[in-house]
Amino acid sequence: MRTRTAAAATAAALVAAVLGGCGTPGRDGSRTLTYWASNQGADLGADRRILRPELAEFQRRTGIKVKLEVVPWSDLLSRILTAAASGRGPDVVNIGNTWSASLQATGAFIPFDSAALAKVGGRSHFLAAAMASTGAPGRDPVAVPLYGLAYGLYYNKHLFAAAGLRPPADWAELISAGKRLTDPAHGRWGLSVEGASYTENAHFAFIFGKQHGAELFRGSTPLLDSPQLVAGVKQYVDLVGRYRIANPSSVEYANDTPFIRDFATGRAAMVMLQSNGSSAIEADGMKPADYGVVPIPLPDPLPPGGQRVTSLVAGINIAAFTDSRDHDGALRLIRFLTSTEEQQILNKAFGSLPVTPAAYDDPVFRTPTVRVFRQVLATTAAPLPMIPEEAQFETLVGNAVRELLAAAASGATVDDTVIRARLAEANSQMQTGP
Repeated sequence: MRTRTAAAATAAALVAAVLGGCGTPGRDGSRTLTYWASNQGADLGADRRILRPELAEFQRRTGIKVKLEVVPWSDLLSRILTAAASGRGPDVVNIGNTWSASLQATGAFIPFDSAALAKVGGRSHFLAAAMASTGAPGRDPVAVPLYGLAYGLYYNKHLFAAAGLRPPADWAELISAGKRLTDPAHGRWGLSVEGASYTENAHFAFIFGKQHGAELFRGSTPLLDSPQLVAGVKQYVDLVGRYRIANPSSVEYANDTPFIRDFATGRAAMVMLQSNGSSAIEADGMKPADYGVVPIPLPDPLPPGGQRVTSLVAGINIAAFTDSRDHDGALRLIRFLTSTEEQQILNKAFGSLPVTPAAYDDPVFRTPTVRVFRQVLATTAAPLPMIPEEAQFETLVGNAVRELLAAAASGATVDDTVIRARLAEANSQMQTGP
């Protein structure tokens, strides 16, 4: 997912507008569902072009018409929360999977108990890792996976070969390669970051914090200024500050367009990017043979208590509103979109990872790049905290890291003391609420 805002508890304050109602039988007796899809393609039009033929096939098979709206990430959460508060929204909606517990707390979505799960193929139909980000532990999921994503390290094969380098196998090798490949005089850097994106910053704080053994919450109590999370944030900020291998201008990148262009045009030798980045890289002119992907390297040895985490469990889930007047139709649409056939069609089109094991039988998902990401998702990805306060955590920590990156890019010293003070401020805000 790309954009997250406040916690679900702030639903009523976010927007005042009342949105369109849930699906109902049409005047001619036909059934109509409303579906809000998240923007997965290059633009909203691309999503519509991909989804409409599939929804037409669903109508052909079931007789149920689907009214599609593709919602930008910048608007999606606020619209979902407004719909949850008003009781007037779509029948089916895509959600960022890290929102699952926050949205679960609203009570606005059909819980996937054993009976509901059976109607969409059962728990075993989905990858176990993807199911880990579908709701609070110990409760019935509030959604099921739709598109899978994971982080990896993309590297420029030609730049690495010219420097006599191999892909980094541990964090020290990443730093060493970054130094060798950084040449500011010629506008080239070892790495680029998406430093003004609070979501990306929160993700890397989580990933690197886990590598240092960070526990973000104990129950609902935040631990955002722990020494372990401080060390994880420093690991990321040092790419810009201490080591100077990341393009300092990239701390101003608020979206992935300039960030990916840096890599595709050779201005950055490496980027840490989610698995759907390949299509954007290639759209910017880089051929698949020109780049490789490895898991984001781990420190070797891991710090005491550190975990082998190289990604969060990223991706998109799909859920049904309890206020839908056609629960059966909503679950049938979810079953259709998560079927093996549709998983192959849709994830191929969007460049994401199937969330069902059977879909990987398609040769498209057996390439070296996809194998790396599938392995990461299955073995070294961890879910972000599945608690109602998760969205607030991303906002507060992500913005704190944004400020720290900007300070490092300006030449200021960003050491443990500075990082701890900023995270302590975020922790205090987390405790007092938005």
